Amino acid sequence: MKKVLIVAYFFPPETVVGSQRPYRLAKYFTRFGWEPIVLTIKRPGKPPVGIRMIETGFKDFGVTIKSMIGFDTEKGFYPQLGVSVSKDFDHKSLKSKIIKLFKEVINFPDSKRGWYKFALESASEFLSKESVDAIISTSGPVTSHLIARKLKHKYGIPWVADLRDLWTNNHFYNKYKLTKYFEKRLELKTLSDADVLVTVTHRFVDELKTLHKDKNIISITNGYDTDDFSDTQIKLTNEFTITHTGKLYNGKRDPLLLFEVVANLINEKKLDKKLIKIRFYGFKKDWLIQDIKKYNLEGFVDVYDFIPRKEVLKKQKESQLLLLLIDKNNKEESVYPAKIFEYFGARRPIIGVGGNGGIVKEILKEINIGMFASNANLLRDIILKYYNEFLEYGEVKFCDNNTIENYTYDSITRKYSEVLNGLVLK
Repeated sequence: MKKVLIVAYFFPPETVVGSQRPYRLAKYFTRFGWEPIVLTIKRPGKPPVGIRMIETGFKDFGVTIKSMIGFDTEKGFYPQLGVSVSKDFDHKSLKSKIIKLFKEVINFPDSKRGWYKFALESASEFLSKESVDAIISTSGPVTSHLIARKLKHKYGIPWVADLRDLWTNNHFYNKYKLTKYFEKRLELKTLSDADVLVTVTHRFVDELKTLHKDKNIISITNGYDTDDFSDTQIKLTNEFTITHTGKLYNGKRDPLLLFEVVANLINEKKLDKKLIKIRFYGFKKDWLIQDIKKYNLEGFVDVYDFIPRKEVLKKQKESQLLLLLIDKNNKEESVYPAKIFEYFGARRPIIGVGGNGGIVKEILKEINIGMFASNANLLRDIILKYYNEFLEYGEVKFCDNNTIENYTYDSITRKYSEVLNGLVLK
């Protein structure tokens, strides 16, 4: 069996979204003739069973500098230097600008730079005893690509750079021009040595091609793991349930449009509030409670705090509809939210709301798994369509066109294996 070294800073037992892609790939690679070995940092907790791991140390430069100058290592630079940080903090004062630039310098190219030395030492020790056929580095953090590039140069191993997010082309990249100038040069220098660039959307491919013009760049999306949804005994709710799981952001990714439309339909007696239930899991904030009261939706809009992931998946599977909220400012129009693939696994119809929809609107249409609304009129029509179907059949039917199977991690890993096979055969 061929071997692939996966350079992934985020990996279980770390539970952040960024750990899921490398973990699922590592989980399924053996099905396609590749044994994964994961290079990551050592964390508290139990690592995944059955996956070989090289666990390394890590040095946080920010913590080191705070300690050197007598700062509290548990607190940020800004409050300890007398700079108030609010929700809309925009670095207008000279002091805050200097602090921001200082942080960008010590964390260049990212805050995980302290992993570089430890990762190289551990990987080199491993590779002195055992060979691998390919390397995958996945970002963020981009430090993983610096590690992989060094290993490629030292050992001559084919290398795939996997970008879950763009590097300097990232729409949320907000560093100073001077920092971006040097970081863009670093990106060009680093990724020019990768044999293949893989990213997660076709729009990211187009954006990467503007910077890396001669590179082989392909899209392999994220996906869902069928093992997470193996319980087939879950029954649909008796009510017309619309469920959202995960975080919300007031003014950016919030359910105000849904509340407005539902309130109007109830006032017009086109929705029976005794039959409808709207549920939010994993996010209980005062502003959300106030918005529910503002539209007089108490009693059939329920808000719950954190519940275990297993329960989250159950709530998704039992729902008539799943609610997917997109950033209103269209910054995410080139991005698939991680939540969408989890919703695919639940195999329930999806209502997407917010902005112009971007690639989320495209994929919902492609798979025929739901509908997207960018305004109140569209959302009204969609809700009435599904509600009338619920009244007629007692449930909202799930009708995809079978292409949803392309987004299982089994299928995703097969595509990745084909990329690796192509490199080995060169």
